[in-house]
Amino acid sequence: VRVVESGGGLVQPGGSLRLSCAASGFPFSLSYMSWHRQAPGKEREWVAEISGTSVIINYAESVKGRFTISRDNAKKTVTLQMNNLKPEDTAVYYCRGQNYWGQGTQVTVSA
Repeated sequence: VRVVESGGGLVQPGGSLRLSCAASGFPFSLSYMSWHRQAPGKEREWVAEISGTSVIINYAESVKGRFTISRDNAKKTVTLQMNNLKPEDTAVYYCRGQNYWGQGTQVTVSA
């Protein structure tokens, strides 16, 4: 099983980043996929989720209207488009499929 995130980095407030997650080793198209994040000194929190067919999509209130989750079952990838980023979005972002987690990718929002 592999779950690998990419796309993090440093961005100014108001900017955008696109995170990607590549997964393999489990039935991807049948699995909910989700993004989570953990800021320094805080517990990991759920950010967004998408069902296998992309019919069901949910977001945390803190990111609703700014973040968009999508998936490509043929490529076994999940994407998190993050717009209008705020300093409070700074965190390590993790991708999850079933009970498998990636290693995380750092997102820093700072002027």
